[in-house]
Amino acid sequence: MPKFDTENHTWYQSPFTWRYGREAMRRVFSEHQRRRLWRRVWMALARAQAAAGLVTPDQLADLEAHMDDVDLERALALERTLHHDVMAEIHVFAAQCPVGGSILHLGATSMDIKDNAEVLRQRQALDLILASLAELITALARLVDRFAETPVMGYTHLQPAEPTTLGYRLAQTLQDLEMDGEVLHRMRRQLRGKGFKGAVGTSASFTQLLEGKSMTAAELERLALADLDLEAFPITTQTYPRKQDWQLLNALAGLAQSLYRFAFDLRILQSPLFGELAEPFAARQVGSSAMPFKRNPITAEKIDSLARYVATLPAVAWHNAAHNLLERTLDDSANRRVIIPNAFLAVDELLRSAQRIVTELQVNQEAIHRHLQTYGIFAATERVLMEGVKAGGDRQVLHEVIREHSLAAWAALQRGEPNPLAQRLATDPTLTSLLPADRILTLLDASHYVGDAADRARALARAVLENPRWRPTN
Repeated sequence: MPKFDTENHTWYQSPFTWRYGREAMRRVFSEHQRRRLWRRVWMALARAQAAAGLVTPDQLADLEAHMDDVDLERALALERTLHHDVMAEIHVFAAQCPVGGSILHLGATSMDIKDNAEVLRQRQALDLILASLAELITALARLVDRFAETPVMGYTHLQPAEPTTLGYRLAQTLQDLEMDGEVLHRMRRQLRGKGFKGAVGTSASFTQLLEGKSMTAAELERLALADLDLEAFPITTQTYPRKQDWQLLNALAGLAQSLYRFAFDLRILQSPLFGELAEPFAARQVGSSAMPFKRNPITAEKIDSLARYVATLPAVAWHNAAHNLLERTLDDSANRRVIIPNAFLAVDELLRSAQRIVTELQVNQEAIHRHLQTYGIFAATERVLMEGVKAGGDRQVLHEVIREHSLAAWAALQRGEPNPLAQRLATDPTLTSLLPADRILTLLDASHYVGDAADRARALARAVLENPRWRPTN
């Protein structure tokens, strides 16, 4: 087991070690922080045992004095011999405490320490995720409000449909992210540790230790958990239920899903065939090593790439929960060292990347207007149909007239000719017998055919901005 050296790129380093995610998230999932949290859990147990009369004040003071003296190099060296990470850390911690070291880990099993510490770490990571999500939601809500009334061509089946507004389209992502945020906040509140229940969850070791004392094993556990500000599952085996990991990764994957769709839409709309939106492109940014003119949507593509990875991780957690046989198997341990940190680091990078896009989103009003002029008129024929029927026309007859003109106009567009639909409809005798030509032309302006989209987009944006939950903390 080599010494850690994150600056040494002569051997494999995970991209999450240096490329993706923020330093703050990497610190949460660092090995040093993991050992600090183990020691914090040991201290909570020792304080509770001191209250029960199992640990003396001198022993407790000695442990507290060395609680933060993590010696990772020494612990890893011992682990090479012991092949047990917790026992190696116990030996190091105990050796640092000549008075209190002898009572360290009294009555506990490794997962009493590791599982509680893991949940503390997950809570720290969720706090970072939720803070970043609040910043993104706030920035996106402002964008929705800004473009609430900007008409754009809407598409279904990737075909021109009816107009919508840019703000209303972005409001879809805003609404999704708000839903994701609610799930993650609930997950943060509901995260529970194993508690202190010993080797198979029966508290047998603690019950024996407390024989003749005025404190029960359940009371000891409550004291230690209160020290950690942590709740525990009432029923555990050697571990907390691995179903919780599955729920947590599903919540993170749900957020990744929302950002995936947002980024995919952007990639489509940044294509020159649309050209309506674009992610920021730095002054000296290179789009391609071979094609100097390229402006590839690399940030959106990175979002989709990492989100696709996050989507796979709940499946691993599902198997961990389903195969945690009887009172415990160890076949979840190795992959949990990977899937949980990587899920958080990937989502951290997704949020950071999405924030940059939203904050610096480029909107091409000319392209938006051009597509509305080209395709919006087809959607606006519905207005002509409805007004013609209101004026006394036969709905089925008018539908067929408009359909024939629309197909002919579409064919002209495919040949590269100007759109003739407005002129064809404004001179059709069946239609002009019911509506004046200038009225038909007015109805064919699709830019206002967006219903109450602007009002609903703006209402959502304002509700989000007024919600204290989504107010950035920094």
